Amino acid sequence: SDRQVRRIVKRVRKQGERGVIHELRGKVVKGNRRRDDRTKIVELYRKNYWDFGPTLASEKLLEREGIKVSDETLRLWLIAEGLWQHKRQRAPKERSRRERKDHFGQMVQMDGSHHDWLEGRGSKLVLMGFIDDATNEFYGRFYDYEGTMPAMGGLKGYIKRYGVPVSIYLDKHSTYRNNKKYTYTDWPFRDEKELTQFGRACQQLGIELIFAHSPQAKGRVERVFRTLQDRLTKELRLCQAKNLEEANQFLNAYLAVFNKKFKVQAAKSADVHRSVDKRLNIDDILSVQSQRFLRNDRTIMYDKQWYQVTDKTRAKWVTVFEYLNGDIVVRYGAQRLSCHRIDEKPAKPIRKVKYRFRPTISKNSRWRLFRLPGSRTFKN
Repeated sequence: SDRQVRRIVKRVRKQGERGVIHELRGKVVKGNRRRDDRTKIVELYRKNYWDFGPTLASEKLLEREGIKVSDETLRLWLIAEGLWQHKRQRAPKERSRRERKDHFGQMVQMDGSHHDWLEGRGSKLVLMGFIDDATNEFYGRFYDYEGTMPAMGGLKGYIKRYGVPVSIYLDKHSTYRNNKKYTYTDWPFRDEKELTQFGRACQQLGIELIFAHSPQAKGRVERVFRTLQDRLTKELRLCQAKNLEEANQFLNAYLAVFNKKFKVQAAKSADVHRSVDKRLNIDDILSVQSQRFLRNDRTIMYDKQWYQVTDKTRAKWVTVFEYLNGDIVVRYGAQRLSCHRIDEKPAKPIRKVKYRFRPTISKNSRWRLFRLPGSRTFKN
């Protein structure tokens, strides 16, 4: 620039030919962005955050240690120290892209994540997760296994927080879809629309179930599980959660922070979640319902356990409701029948057979016992 040229000319007039040489040449100069705490940061990472990614580690250093460092700077330091390995991205497969839904609540992707969330401090848990397709709003809860009760319990918690979604996008797990293979011998009795307990509950709530043919089809929930398996596992380690209750208690507070960071704006602002119809009882809908035969002594068997119905009824078939809290209720139509659990089935009463006197019949009078078809029987 003109200004730099004038500056060099001024130095040449004072210093001679040496004025052309840059004044910093040959000197050790500290850069304006150089960090003196690099060794300290690397040691903190090695001690407390040894398996954290650079992005999460930079967040935790700022949150817990008060040290602000860029995630990219930390990544280069860790690679130089051999604590982090650069991952080469594979060539993506060609797949047709599906655009996000326009409205919040139009479609929710649901799945269960099996992972050692507590890292050996407790039993292995399953995270039942729900993520909105339009906004990435996530809701989840830990359970001991993936099945009908956890699926219904997670859906109940989601409905209480947001409302009833229009549709749910999930895989073909036997909890959600009837995967029974029929043979030709089942032809007269085959019901191709036979629903699982979860499918029946969603049908009563007016929720459409959409089944994915591949994990990539519901990639949004798969990716959020991969993020949570990295971040949430380490957060649970930092708070020293050791059981199911402590993990759920921390998760309830963590979801607000997680959604604030990863939530996106929907294409359209309308919320299409619906409230539950007041005529419906959500506890009855989100329960396992099964038909049982009521025996003459008014006993039924459910889940290898006998129950005694105390109310008098003329019903032959009753419906057993198993609620999420473990309560068992027996109903005949809309009538609730009182019942209690018994250890074993009551023994049948022994009927006393009255002795009837039968006179002996002589050989000469045996003809009296002979009777033609349609004729009357004569008794002595």
